[in-house]
Amino acid sequence: MIPEADVSQTFISHLIELRTRLLRAAVAVVVVFLCLFPFASDLYAVLAHPLLAVLPKGGQMIATEVTTPFFVPLKVAMMTAFLVALPYVLYQVWAFIAPGLYSHERRLAAPLVVASTVLFFCGMAFAYFAVFPVVFGFITHAAPEGVAVMTDINKYLDFVITLFLAFGVTFEVPVAVILLVKMGVVSVAKLREIRPYVIVGAFIIGAIFTPPDVISQTMLAVPLWLLYEAGVWVASFLDKPAAEEEYRPLSEEEMERELDAIEAERKKRD
Repeated sequence: MIPEADVSQTFISHLIELRTRLLRAAVAVVVVFLCLFPFASDLYAVLAHPLLAVLPKGGQMIATEVTTPFFVPLKVAMMTAFLVALPYVLYQVWAFIAPGLYSHERRLAAPLVVASTVLFFCGMAFAYFAVFPVVFGFITHAAPEGVAVMTDINKYLDFVITLFLAFGVTFEVPVAVILLVKMGVVSVAKLREIRPYVIVGAFIIGAIFTPPDVISQTMLAVPLWLLYEAGVWVASFLDKPAAEEEYRPLSEEEMERELDAIEAERKKRD
């Protein structure tokens, strides 16, 4: 049995390490933000380009509050800084939790973390380059005659963040499917069986998170369905029956060796 003093000391050391990791991540975001701050207005201009490109001649965006012209570009710079620093932030998270994982868990978790990050960025890029021009083109052309389209810059930011999150999360579907299969929550056969319900659900999600036109709804629903199929396909390979030895419970000696290896790795890092 581990002495209570050792347990307390270990807990405190974990808290100290967690604080260090969080501080490093926060400093990285702040440093990137300070570098991007002088270009905050330019960053907002890039973000607003899909709408500005389809506005009628003489159309423009407006600010309805006194402080909006300053704080909205500031928000964009802060979000951009977080995205730029995200790989380093995730590395700090990984460095904290990795020593507590078994070797087979580390082999699975590392690729999933990288894949989920890349897929989220791909979802945002798909929204910006493919969806925004279609959505904003539909909105501006649907305006009644005599109505000037002048969107508030803060409302525009809220709208694009919603779409970024919707498509970023949508592109995480393969990772979610693989995790559910590896955790034994659902089988590949069951995932294939519920395919019709997934397709219907994809179009319902598309109707909720996009403007009320068929094109933009389809542009969210179809990738969601295809990514689901991709996740099922990858999971079918990863879920092949393994040797019974690989999944048998660890003995006491094996457990001690794993714990010793984890502790040695932590001391080496410290």
